[in-house]
Amino acid sequence: MNGHFLLKLFRVTSLMVLLFALAMLSAITTMHFAIHGAEVQVPALKGMTVAEARSQASGLGLNLNVDNRYFSGDVAAGHILSQSPAAGTVVRREWHVRVAESLGPQKVDVPNTVGSDQRLAALQLRRVGLDVGTVARLPLGNAVEGSVIAQDPPAHAQGIERPSVNLLTAAPDDTMADGYVMPDLTGVPIVAAQAQLAAVGLKTATPDFVDIPIAPVGAGNAPPSAPVVPGSVVAQQPPAGARVDQTMEIKLSVAK
Repeated sequence: MNGHFLLKLFRVTSLMVLLFALAMLSAITTMHFAIHGAEVQVPALKGMTVAEARSQASGLGLNLNVDNRYFSGDVAAGHILSQSPAAGTVVRREWHVRVAESLGPQKVDVPNTVGSDQRLAALQLRRVGLDVGTVARLPLGNAVEGSVIAQDPPAHAQGIERPSVNLLTAAPDDTMADGYVMPDLTGVPIVAAQAQLAAVGLKTATPDFVDIPIAPVGAGNAPPSAPVVPGSVVAQQPPAGARVDQTMEIKLSVAK
């Protein structure tokens, strides 16, 4: 009697354990499909029009945000230049895919705003389809307060990337500077150039030492070119006249 009862109890217990295991397996499987069913692969959007990319992203349950617009000689205006996350990345539905839109080749001529009032400079830029980028102020005794004393990129620049121009404007003498005009360091010994930049709190990257070919002897009545002194600056980024601040790192190329 007791043996029969124990056998029956064992069978009931085993059945309950089996049912519990099946229930757990079913729950795990359901959870797996629920999780992975909410995941999608980010499609390759580069080269599509913004409308096409938005439609494809929406079809996968993704959101598309146009974060930036750049000039490009390779990608037609209105098409996608780049994306983040990259194509093939697995993300959850409702994820925001950020893209940059091409403005096509640069066709706008950058106006010269130096000497203009900041408000008039902004109007000049917007009139040709450019935006005002960062505006910094620098005390400069001989300049009219609020006038533009430098711009980046400079007037008539070609091959610019962003459709915006940064302005450096004159401020009263008692104003703390939040920007500086990048000096022309070409020909200056690297040690002196670094010291000049450090004096106003600007950081320099590790110099890039480059080989400079020997200048050819002048032909006809043309005077011969002066040789480049080893250890002197031959190129700089940002260029002379650009607006710089203490968050930027200045890159200098130096003759070997």
